[in-house]
Amino acid sequence: MPKYVYDFTEGNKDLKDLLGGKGANLAEMTNIGLPVPPGFTITAEACRHYLGHGGMPDGLEGEIAEHLAALEARMGKRLGQADDPLLVSVRSGAKFSMPGMMETVLNIGLNDDSVLGLAKQSGNDRFAWDSYRRLIQMFGKTVLGIDGELFEDAMDELKGERDDTDLDAADLQRLVETFKGIVGERTGRDFPADPREQMDLSVRAVFDSWNAPRAILYRRQERIPADLGTAVNIVAMVFGNMGPDSGTGVAFTRDPGSGRQGVYGDYLRNAQGEDVVAGIRNTVPLQELETINPGAYRELLDIMATLERHYRDLCDIEFTIERGKLWMLQTRVGKRTAAAAFCIATQLVDEGLIDMDEAVTRVTGEQLAQLMFPRFAATAGDRRLTTGMNASPGAAAGRAVFSSERAVELAGRGEAVILVRRETNPDDLAGMIAAHGVLTSRGGKTSHAAVVARGMGKTCVCGAEELEVDPHARRFTAPGGVVVDEGDVISIDGGSGAVYLGEVPVTASPVAKYFEGEAAEDELVRAVDRIMTHADSARRLAVRANADTPEDAARARRYGAQGIGLCRTEHMFLGERRRLVEDLILATTPEARQAALDALEPLQTGDFTGIFTAMHGLPVTIRLIDPPLHEFLPDLVDLAVKVALAGDRADDRDRRLLDAVKRLHEQNPMLGLRGVRLGLTIPGLFAMQVRAIATAARQVGGTRAEIMIPLVGAVQELEIVKEEADRILAEAGVEAAIGTMIEVPRAALTAGQIAEAAEFFSFGTNDLTQMAWGFSRDDVESAFFGTYLDLGVFGVSPFESIDREGVGRLMRIAVEEGRRTRPDLKLGICGEHGGDPDSVHFCHEIGLDYVSCSPFRIPVARLEAGRAALTCAQSDTR
Repeated sequence: MPKYVYDFTEGNKDLKDLLGGKGANLAEMTNIGLPVPPGFTITAEACRHYLGHGGMPDGLEGEIAEHLAALEARMGKRLGQADDPLLVSVRSGAKFSMPGMMETVLNIGLNDDSVLGLAKQSGNDRFAWDSYRRLIQMFGKTVLGIDGELFEDAMDELKGERDDTDLDAADLQRLVETFKGIVGERTGRDFPADPREQMDLSVRAVFDSWNAPRAILYRRQERIPADLGTAVNIVAMVFGNMGPDSGTGVAFTRDPGSGRQGVYGDYLRNAQGEDVVAGIRNTVPLQELETINPGAYRELLDIMATLERHYRDLCDIEFTIERGKLWMLQTRVGKRTAAAAFCIATQLVDEGLIDMDEAVTRVTGEQLAQLMFPRFAATAGDRRLTTGMNASPGAAAGRAVFSSERAVELAGRGEAVILVRRETNPDDLAGMIAAHGVLTSRGGKTSHAAVVARGMGKTCVCGAEELEVDPHARRFTAPGGVVVDEGDVISIDGGSGAVYLGEVPVTASPVAKYFEGEAAEDELVRAVDRIMTHADSARRLAVRANADTPEDAARARRYGAQGIGLCRTEHMFLGERRRLVEDLILATTPEARQAALDALEPLQTGDFTGIFTAMHGLPVTIRLIDPPLHEFLPDLVDLAVKVALAGDRADDRDRRLLDAVKRLHEQNPMLGLRGVRLGLTIPGLFAMQVRAIATAARQVGGTRAEIMIPLVGAVQELEIVKEEADRILAEAGVEAAIGTMIEVPRAALTAGQIAEAAEFFSFGTNDLTQMAWGFSRDDVESAFFGTYLDLGVFGVSPFESIDREGVGRLMRIAVEEGRRTRPDLKLGICGEHGGDPDSVHFCHEIGLDYVSCSPFRIPVARLEAGRAALTCAQSDTR
């Protein structure tokens, strides 16, 4: 029978799959001798069984009873004992950090009898009744599903204008009775007095919270697998709300915003942990603990140093001080901003804790992309409303909204919004995802808003205390009486904490300027340069650009492109050149058709000459014209109306164009006359393009041209086009490789045959995904992808990241069979997936030679290609 419960002395930090991150790290801290309250962990395997079978696994109840008895023996008191109660917390703890997304219940074991025992043993009646009201409030909301505002409204009514800390023991005793009344009214039963029932129901509630809407939404946002489940930690309570010599706090071993070393965190006297992360009371900086409790402060700094050396990374720590004694409640590798991630990685290298290989694997392409986002150009002078805490960097502007629901609604219409709250809570997650930025008037750098925003790379300013936020009136008031109503535009600077009225202009970030070749001397740019240099030296995949103009080609080179993997020639037929394409379509004789092609050829030659020149001898893959010709013609309805209104006076060309549009109309043009099919049915079209490529290559010395035939599904199609192209190239005395896109499933399945004619393959994963799934990208993403993501049909859009099991399998088949026929077959990818981090790793795994993406994603692809190589190498050595 599986073992479902582990004492903290039995686990370690490497058991996160089984014990979750929190349980594994509590065990690790216990075993390295840090002051951790005793407890035990119920495994994620038990959660998976519970969620899958609708009940707890056999044997679990007995294991819990055994470990609870051992905990009681160690503490010298029983759970809920009337004269001296043992109290415990029940806390979630998944493998991956999901801050605030699942449930926690504190002070389990209190009832009408044990609260008196707690008061006597502590000598503090107020503390005992405050702990009891917290239990009923948390249990009522978390376990019994009662609206939390009912408890909050009752508390607000009792305290009036007083602060929470002004309530005395008698006030809190009355509040307990009120809360018990709410429970009875809402559930039809009394609040459970049996401590073991409280604990068991809380464990179930934590398991159930794995599938709470906010947890599902967070997992989707962070791409956390839905089948992991959460562990549950049962921990002996230590109390930060026992008086002025007690408190609770959160600390970081380095600044999670910048990466700078120092003392960072928040402390709250006479409080429990949820008071800090909820932001309902403003904290003091951690440094003030040195004055409040010098001994605990020095011990905390020593533990922080120990943990950072032990984990070799930034650590996020939760702690409680009970009557002067320090207790460690949690540690984990801390979430950080993108800038901090790069700086910390290189700092740890310089400190000898990690090497450059590991430094590269500790940052991500998405973090790099965040660093390239624009920043505010300058301060906005008298438009600055206030300054809060710079919780998560970036520059964000948008309409102020005061509820998560409104943020989702306006963002769904394409509007930029800033979510403004007194403080956020886990139920605001949907609004935080939808918003461009988050602004709160309460809380610090360790509040819910700050931690979640940093994890998502979302701009956030917290603790802007000068703002009076009125969520019911949907407005806030700034110093000087300035009122900002919902819908007014504001700007927030997550780097400085400044809040501005109106939209502030932005400028390029230092990292973006670095990639453009502008010199910049600061720690972040130096860190990025070191990481990128090492990633480039480690990667096997080359990185090319999707570029259609000399300007795009030049930018791609500045960003580190090693060639062009996709030059789309159809973009060269737009604008004023449309008329020449119309002439080609309207031609009724071979002579007229050739005249139209002759007019297009020198223009194509000029385009290719500019691109070849910009690439200075790097490979350039040119895709011959791909889309249906009707895309170059006027809209059918517009043209029909124009001809109808003109009547007998209609222009003859317009009439002929209308006939051509009707003739070329297709029910599904993406599966119609396009790509290689155009080249085979319109004589001279592909030949004109090949001649233009050959002429340009001859004019620009050292050119490495590669001609790519689109939409090939049968080797015969490629052979026919290749025969003509080879003849034209030979006549021009130019060498160019000829290959094809693999974007039709049949091409992937017959890749061995196609490789007999193709010198290279480039996977067109946009079309390959459409055809493999039977999706029309232009229609389905807005129609039902949201539903499919909610239902878990897929965890991420297959147009965003390669579907490894379906589309990826087609790619693997093409790679294996293509290389079996032609061992030196060059393989690349040129769909949008070429700049997606997960997809870059997949391309490395299956043996592609290069990825190609838009110029602005090239740095991301370079970094991820390096990370892919290093990650695979590390796996091979394990």
